[in-house]
Amino acid sequence: MKILMVHPHDIYSLAEPWSVRIVYLAKEFERKGHTVELAYFPLEWNRQKVSRLSKNIRVIPLPRKHGPHILISNILTLWRLAARVDVVHFQKCFYHAAIPAIVVALLCGKHLHYDWDDWEVKIYEVSTHPSFLRNIIRNFLAVLENITPAVADTVSVASQRLKIECQKIIKSDDVIFDAHVGADLKQFNPLISGLAVKEKFGITKPLILYLGQLHGGQYVEFFIHTAKKLINDYHQDLSFMIVGDGYMANDLKKMANQLDLGGSIIFTGAVSHELVPQYIAAADICVACFEENEVTSCKSPLKIVEYLASGKAIVASGVGEVPEMLQDSAVLTTPGDVDSLASGIIKVLSDSEFKDRIQKSARRRAEEKYNWEVTAGNLLKAYEKQSCIKNRN
Repeated sequence: MKILMVHPHDIYSLAEPWSVRIVYLAKEFERKGHTVELAYFPLEWNRQKVSRLSKNIRVIPLPRKHGPHILISNILTLWRLAARVDVVHFQKCFYHAAIPAIVVALLCGKHLHYDWDDWEVKIYEVSTHPSFLRNIIRNFLAVLENITPAVADTVSVASQRLKIECQKIIKSDDVIFDAHVGADLKQFNPLISGLAVKEKFGITKPLILYLGQLHGGQYVEFFIHTAKKLINDYHQDLSFMIVGDGYMANDLKKMANQLDLGGSIIFTGAVSHELVPQYIAAADICVACFEENEVTSCKSPLKIVEYLASGKAIVASGVGEVPEMLQDSAVLTTPGDVDSLASGIIKVLSDSEFKDRIQKSARRRAEEKYNWEVTAGNLLKAYEKQSCIKNRN
């Protein structure tokens, strides 16, 4: 099968680490014997050239700039690519990628697959400040997010909550497929050493780690307040590490300093995805903390499956897809509750047998379900559903 994948972000940028999803899926398709054309949109347009990720994965950069002439040019480029593929797959509903993907699939009579992995309207709402322009953009995004599943032949969803939203738009469940996040079981595994990270930062105490972007909707402030509670109220001699970057990084560093945590919390900044396994390996406990709201109820967080595959002790907020992902492989805490998060960490630190048990269970959970091979297999089932393709020609 020949697959055209269209992704609205930069697969090479540390500023957009979520783009690893499309890359991992493309590589899994290649392992299963398929050929992939992967179109992406660099953050900075310097006329990057067409290149290859591997023998059967060709990557094509497209300009992300605004304007009708850019949009038409991108449609023409994708139209030439779509003429020789079986499936057009696009991720997210952002117009600069979604509209060209939809148009060329319709023009060429190709199977159109939409990979819905986040509730983008809700993320935009929590990541921006109210304004007239913001409302216009928000409403435009809402229209796209509601229309997109309806025009696709098949849709994959990353969580049960997104499935519910999709079912409101599409009445037929047989064109909706599960496509939760996964982990690379070789890249993330319990045998990876974290010694180099510990030596780099001079870590000698038990390390509690948070991995993720530092922007709205990530709730890193809960992790920082939990660190304060563990040190002050529970008198724990611990180190804390925040791996990632984002527009809230400076504010979070100021918060840590104001709470007198400057010497206890390490901010690493952006880390390449190839090095992330070493940072996770250095941790004694990995944390995923959230509030309970419309954004988090839809997420299947990438950090969770990478913690699982690494065989780590996990303490996470029990919200949205997280309880199903973790089951008995972690400590689930009350969303948005610092006391509950701190107590969960103490539970792991104080019971070595329990810690060992959930670490082994975590790896099994990743091997059984939460890996990219399973997700890619689900997507291929969607692609092969030929009976749903419209007679366009």
